[in-house]
Amino acid sequence: MQRDTFFQETPFGVVRDARQADTPCILGLVSKLAEHHGDTMRLTADALMQDAFAEPPWVHILVAEIDQKVVGYAALCPLIQLHFGVRGLDMHHLLTDADHRGRGVGKGLVEACKMKAKMLSCGYLAVGTHPDNRAAQEFYEAIGFLRRDSHPQRFSLRLSS
Repeated sequence: MQRDTFFQETPFGVVRDARQADTPCILGLVSKLAEHHGDTMRLTADALMQDAFAEPPWVHILVAEIDQKVVGYAALCPLIQLHFGVRGLDMHHLLTDADHRGRGVGKGLVEACKMKAKMLSCGYLAVGTHPDNRAAQEFYEAIGFLRRDSHPQRFSLRLSS
């Protein structure tokens, strides 16, 4: 039986660790993100189950719920700065369903990602954006991420202990 290790109440609802039962919802949201980027999703339910719900997981997925409906997700992948001995997480995906944007879901997911990273003994959180996605870049900078000199655009946030 799967145990939740992360659960956070928010002004809009909750953010929690994804569960196997969330797989169809997550696949739907991943498909929307792929479509937004002009890509075709190739992720299967089996691959998602293997990567997110194996022990240990390859990727950590947090979901945002409003009234027990999954309306957003974030996918976190491991990083390391081995020469400094510092673990990190890449916020590889962040998406709020279009019908639920503007309610603080994205910000709530990022806050949850920071907390999850600290739970996993990480010292930083990183994220990348498409070079033309100015709205995302401004969002990340507004919540404390620092722009890195890279292409595509990368941002990082040091986490306090």
